[in-house]
Parts: sequence; C-alpha cells; structure tokens
Amino acid sequence: MGTAAVAEPTWTDEELVARSVAGDHDSFNLLIRRWERPIYALAFRVLGREDDAREICQDTFLRAFRALPGFKGEAKFSSWLYRITLNLCRDWLRRKKRTPVVQVPEGLDLCALAAAQGPVESIEDLVARRQLSASVAAAMRLLPDEQRTAIVLKEFHGLTFQEIADLQQIPLSTVKTRLYQGLSVLRRTLDVSRVS
Repeated sequence: MGTAAVAEPTWTDEELVARSVAGDHDSFNLLIRRWERPIYALAFRVLGREDDAREICQDTFLRAFRALPGFKGEAKFSSWLYRITLNLCRDWLRRKKRTPVVQVPEGLDLCALAAAQGPVESIEDLVARRQLSASVAAAMRLLPDEQRTAIVLKEFHGLTFQEIADLQQIPLSTVKTRLYQGLSVLRRTLDVSRVS
C-alpha cells in the first residue's frame, strides 16, 4: 500500500512567523523552503560568487531565526529577509574589500537551459546572448553599489519602487533616481561596447 503525498500547508508568511515564534520549528523550515531561492539569487546577484551567496543565504536565515521574536510585521516578511540579506552582503563586501561580480554560475549548461525553455536557438544566437550577458555583467561591475542594488531589486527580483524604498529605508525619489542613473549608465556602456 503506497503512501499519499502530504501537501505542504498554504499558510501565509505572517502565519508561519507567528507559529515559529510560538515554538513550531517546522513552520520556520517552511519559510526557509519558500524563500531560500530568492534570497540566494539576491545574494548571488550582489556578490556574484556561488559559495559566498550560499554562505550569505545561510547567515540570513540564521539571523532571521534569532531575530524572529522581534519581528513586528511592520514590513512584509520578504522585505525583512531582503534587508537582512543586503546588509550581510554589504558587510561582506566591506570586510573582504571586494567588488561584486555578476557572472554566469559555473557548471550551468546554457544550451540545455535554452532548450528546456523553448525553441532551440542557433549557435550564433547563443554566442550573442552569452556575449551580451558578459557585457551586462561587466557594465554592472562599474556601477556604484546603490545603483547596482536598485537595478537588482527592481529588474531581477521585481520589487516595486515603494518596496525598494521601504527595504532600504530611503525616499522613493532616491530609488527612482538611482535606478534611472544606473540604467542610463548601463545603456551607454553597452552602446559603447557594441560600437567597439
């Protein structure tokens, strides 16, 4: 006799936080499963190194678990996690005195990824896409941290301007300015690299 698959509960983040604070560690594990990929992706996009992004991801959840009783729910749980992650990334960059790198993860088979996502692209298209990706990564490295972070949160994580402002505790106009300036620099840099 086979065992039926147990469906994962569909509690909101806030419900899982309340259950976790009450001592239900399984609820916190559900939060980790729900947010592990987005948090890792954010750390990777800021740092550009897989091992460091994994470490930041683990540290984020460890800090979140320790600070959970103090979480007041004034912001969304996801925004709170993003803030912890960005603070850890900033501290890591300062401590290591490194500049962030945006790169394609090692071992990623772009051909298999492209085939799995739709029509097979030609070798020329794949090479062009890889070159564009490398150009974007190089251009992102030239941006100041504030502009790069605004672009990552808006373009890669889909946060709204207001969510970014709340997350970074800065005025909405500052977020828009950083994003506009960062994207303008990216466009100019990419236009120059295409002409060269």
